[in-house]
Amino acid sequence: PLELHVDLLPGVDGLVPQRDEGVVRPDHPKRHGHHEDEQDEGFHCGASEFGEGGSLERRKTVRSPVRAQRLEAAGKGCQDRRASGREPVGARLIADLIGASGIDRVVAVDLHTAALEGFFPVPLEHLSAVPLLAETARPWVPENAVIVAPDLGAVKLAERYASLLHRPVAVVHKIRISGEEVSVRGIVGEVRGRAPVIVDDMISTGGTIDAAIKALLAAGCAPEITVAASHALLVGPAIRRLHALPVRRFVATDSVAVPPGLPLETAGLGPLLADAIERLNGNRSLGELIAHA
Repeated sequence: PLELHVDLLPGVDGLVPQRDEGVVRPDHPKRHGHHEDEQDEGFHCGASEFGEGGSLERRKTVRSPVRAQRLEAAGKGCQDRRASGREPVGARLIADLIGASGIDRVVAVDLHTAALEGFFPVPLEHLSAVPLLAETARPWVPENAVIVAPDLGAVKLAERYASLLHRPVAVVHKIRISGEEVSVRGIVGEVRGRAPVIVDDMISTGGTIDAAIKALLAAGCAPEITVAASHALLVGPAIRRLHALPVRRFVATDSVAVPPGLPLETAGLGPLLADAIERLNGNRSLGELIAHA
């Protein structure tokens, strides 16, 4: 592995006695692996804490579009729960590493589950990109559309999209066989003749989306399929799987770089994060930006 080295430039290690410092970065399994991302953040915050300006009062905030997701495809996944008796809860470890790095606050966008908010020993602001994604997807949402949750865990997310787009909701009942394979048991809701808009917090290996689309087509849905996800991680066989599906449009944020070739419409997170930073620095409420379950 490469040796990590952080050296803060002049002007970062501080001339103003009270200031806020932010670290803005994604968290992507294709990079080095999650543990090195957290190491990198720790090195940065350690340099800030113990450098020449380390004695000055300062708040350090990590603004991470993708943080503490449950990524089975990653080399060191951040599990939010135990699927079997002897598994670790990796998300708690990552949260403790972030807290031990001297970070005072974490800002994240659309975590895999809101329960992760309780894992962190420092305040975590959980922002939502759903309003942004709903507006971006609106041109591809026809009158006969139905908002589809590809599994039971995405039901509340689908309801939020449905309230913004004024469309009904359907739910795909799936079970996970492995990190890359899922099996569909049934569909709740009317999908025959309707154009599905499948929504999820992330697309990792593409297994959930693949299984949901095949089940929807078998149930007689219209072939005008749109997929919206906050984070297009696209690891492992994801690109191959998605290319083979009859999806008219993918909609995702720019939380991670997406390889070319997919019919993808990107919604930029810059204004959302800038608004959050401005509100935090001005000690104003984030209520309008927070993700609500």
